[in-house]
Amino acid sequence: MTEPRDAVADLRRIAFLLERAHESTYRVRAFRTAAAVLARKDPEEIARLVRTGELVRLKGVGEVTAKCVAESVRGEPPAYLQKLEEIEPSPLDLAAEGLLEAIRGDCHSHTDASDGGSPLREMVETAQALGHDYLVITDHSPRLTVARGLSADRLRAQIEQIAELNAELPGFRVLTGIEVDINEDGSLDQDEDLLAQLDVVVASVHSKLRMPRAEMTERMLTAIENPHVDVLGHCTGRMVTGNRKRPESQFDAEAVFAACAERGVAVEINSRPERLDPPKRLLRLALAAGCDFTIDTDAHAPGQLDWLRNGCERAAECGVPAERIINTRPVEELLTRTRG
Repeated sequence: MTEPRDAVADLRRIAFLLERAHESTYRVRAFRTAAAVLARKDPEEIARLVRTGELVRLKGVGEVTAKCVAESVRGEPPAYLQKLEEIEPSPLDLAAEGLLEAIRGDCHSHTDASDGGSPLREMVETAQALGHDYLVITDHSPRLTVARGLSADRLRAQIEQIAELNAELPGFRVLTGIEVDINEDGSLDQDEDLLAQLDVVVASVHSKLRMPRAEMTERMLTAIENPHVDVLGHCTGRMVTGNRKRPESQFDAEAVFAACAERGVAVEINSRPERLDPPKRLLRLALAAGCDFTIDTDAHAPGQLDWLRNGCERAAECGVPAERIINTRPVEELLTRTRG
């Protein structure tokens, strides 16, 4: 008799692959919800529910997810999973593959504490499984209410949670961070003393993206001057796909990148398929200006942590060398830079 498979692991793998493929949130949620429901039951109980037909009566388990579980219990890889596993990402050229292999961690990720879809531990376990050495948690700051941005108290609680998790994870580091909103006057949307405690601060513009060019330039330059800022996130704010297409913000890119190079602020190469920010012409301009970079996923779900290849491909096309990408460095070297 074929040994049963781990049904919960199969459901989570399906959700991961759907997230990596940027499928709709409701479809991903169906599998993650079912996995969470069944994770509270032992395998024998799951098998009994399959035999009796009671599985679909559980709140959070639908017909599609129940069918996948039944196949797992029979020892068969779910057909839904097999179909997804057959979809291979496009192969990278040697230069991009080299960058991907060199990256040690991801400096921009979100949990369900703000607008991410999964809890801290699940994001961290996925980063470990992908071979990362570290993951920076950068949930949003309080002004971004639509994304449930973290107040100072909630951020302090998250810092404590990360410290507790690090005590359980030999050989892997979870780094504290934030994606802090750049206010209209260039100030940052979080307490300065709290920003000073964080390992990595990513500063991004999320509001008034159509400001006049001169005002947006001054706004960004003011933020870059802040000693706590380590990374300038998705600098143009553009959206190139989906229902929320948005043009680039207008700013003096030469002045902004010169300031980043002078202040040691890395320019993010954002790997989200709908962002792919900055555009290649600006990426080449930042490289010529002497900037360093991070290649980040801006992941809001575990499967999106596998999007680094998007940024690596674009970095390679623009000639960005590995030594200019700060998250190719070991964690202690990264922290020496950001804490300095």
